[in-house]
Amino acid sequence: MKTQQPDIASHFESLKDPRVEGKNHHLLIDIIIIAICAVVSGASGWEQIEIFGKAKQEWLSTFLELPNGMPGHDTFRRVISRLNSKIFQECFLSWVHSIVKVVDGEVIPIDGKTLRRSYDTGSGKSAIHMVSAWAAKNRLVLGQVKTEEKSNEITAIPELLKLLEIKGCIVTIDAMGCQKKIAAQIIEQGGDYVLGLKGNQGSLLEAVETVFSQADVATFNSETFDFYQVENKGHGRHEIRSHYTTDAAELPMLSQWKGLRTIGVVVSERTEKNKKSTECRYYISSQENKAELFAKAVRSHWGIENSLHYVLDVTFREDECRIRKGDAPENFAVLRHIARNLLQREKTKMSVKQKQFRAACNNAFLANVLAG
Repeated sequence: MKTQQPDIASHFESLKDPRVEGKNHHLLIDIIIIAICAVVSGASGWEQIEIFGKAKQEWLSTFLELPNGMPGHDTFRRVISRLNSKIFQECFLSWVHSIVKVVDGEVIPIDGKTLRRSYDTGSGKSAIHMVSAWAAKNRLVLGQVKTEEKSNEITAIPELLKLLEIKGCIVTIDAMGCQKKIAAQIIEQGGDYVLGLKGNQGSLLEAVETVFSQADVATFNSETFDFYQVENKGHGRHEIRSHYTTDAAELPMLSQWKGLRTIGVVVSERTEKNKKSTECRYYISSQENKAELFAKAVRSHWGIENSLHYVLDVTFREDECRIRKGDAPENFAVLRHIARNLLQREKTKMSVKQKQFRAACNNAFLANVLAG
């Protein structure tokens, strides 16, 4: 007697099977669920998905139909490569929306990552670049959009924002996304923003730098400036991060940036191996003039690097993946994001890598991950 399929399966029912009708030996939903289970357990390619499936066939058959046994790696490759990536993304979003409750004040960092080996020299296809949104408190991927070049993040970010519910949230983006239209879109969708500043907004950066560079000690200690400091020690490193914020009312280009209320700077003083360095990073924000709120948003932004991109590279071996054909690179990236979210939601206190290994060894634990 078969048990019920995991809840995640219901969110992929709208996927259209890309194969010729009547010649399908394996059910599409079986292929998708096996692939998810395999990536959760550490598989990073088609052959490994097949190996996993054959090793787990008896267990998988307790809730999947498997009318003609286990699909081979060529079947996984052909089917997943030909799935409509836009619809596959929508299925992922449907599932995410069912499991994530984004609360007011949630910081949502947006950042891009290149899948380095997804280029295809033969067809002239460059490596794809995925722009992802991350829920800092939930520690889950909220969505992603593909671009063909890193420079296209400017066009990808608005498309990604359209997929997200950001009302009451703080969206953080590095300098690439510091654009007037992006700031306006965030405000129009009911969110706030903290945007990094670099040379791509030269006159704005210069104006913000001038405000902080001309402030003396008395000015910094006045009510017009707010201050918050964080100190970290460990592994031979000592870092002091000083956060200053002030009202943006005096900026000459204020009216060009919808919702702009505050400007901020983070002064990072780091000592490591007896070497000292100082770095200043500048930001614009629609939040109130509260340095502690500003510090939280800036710090939370690095979560997408440390908790998502680093894990995708080190644990899921994303940068080593040579999957390149059709929509396969994007669709496999979504499989990794699904697996990352499922493993994060499993509450056992161990690393993602340890959870992967346990899932590969223990069917009950894997079932618990899928139920997340």
